[in-house]
Amino acid sequence: MKNTYDCEPTLNDTQVLDFCKKGFLLLKGVVPDSVNRRAFAFLDEYPSDTPSEILQERWFFENVICCPKAVGAIRSLLGREFRLPGGMNNHRVECPALVGGWHIDSGGDGAAVYGPEFDMLQVFYYPQDAPLEMGPTEVLPGSHCLFCSQAHMQHYKKIRGAVSTAAPAGSIFITIWGIWHRRTASTASGTRNLLKYEYSRTVPPTRDWIQQPKFEVSHAKSSPPGLKFHREHHRTINDAAEMFYWLCGQKSEYHAGKKPMEIRKSGFLLR
Repeated sequence: MKNTYDCEPTLNDTQVLDFCKKGFLLLKGVVPDSVNRRAFAFLDEYPSDTPSEILQERWFFENVICCPKAVGAIRSLLGREFRLPGGMNNHRVECPALVGGWHIDSGGDGAAVYGPEFDMLQVFYYPQDAPLEMGPTEVLPGSHCLFCSQAHMQHYKKIRGAVSTAAPAGSIFITIWGIWHRRTASTASGTRNLLKYEYSRTVPPTRDWIQQPKFEVSHAKSSPPGLKFHREHHRTINDAAEMFYWLCGQKSEYHAGKKPMEIRKSGFLLR
């Protein structure tokens, strides 16, 4: 199997900016059901936490790793000839199970960093239906711009504005490494598989996704944050805009009026 991949981008300016704001993108039911069933059976045969053998299966490589709707979005965010996954993890859980703690995946080599730059994306794939009863992953939109130590994160319980990734079989969701997420509690019985893998950048960022005729890069500075949890309004807008400028290859042209904070802090509304 090849190590890099290229295709046409599928996200436009507005969608890329939306990803900068939220830090994740959920694509529902984009893998064929026949492939989902085959993947589920494979994971029963290889119940390891690291079933990297599945990457050698052409049917999986072509329909999941290179799923057209997924790689089109990844191409938009990571640029041409992005690097394909070299390993595989399975967050396999026997349900029912208790809720997990809020955390950030390290990703190794400093993948979970804070700032406008990102050269890696972590991607998740549900080979089976993942309704609320099966304890799907929950993410906190915009939290990729926050800094908090792992030990301080886990005492939080329900956070207002968190979003469930409950979705049908064949769904893929793409995230920035530094996003807060957790497994939700499950009430159903059975095995829940959630495959996780990563893609990485090989070229400098540039605005070569689908450009909208009336969209200017400067629009990012005044675009509403679109986040549901409490945070300083100007800080949220600045973080998303700075990331968008960086993805356009125009970071030197970004001026927020103040030097970006080295450590981003925020409060939450809990319930």
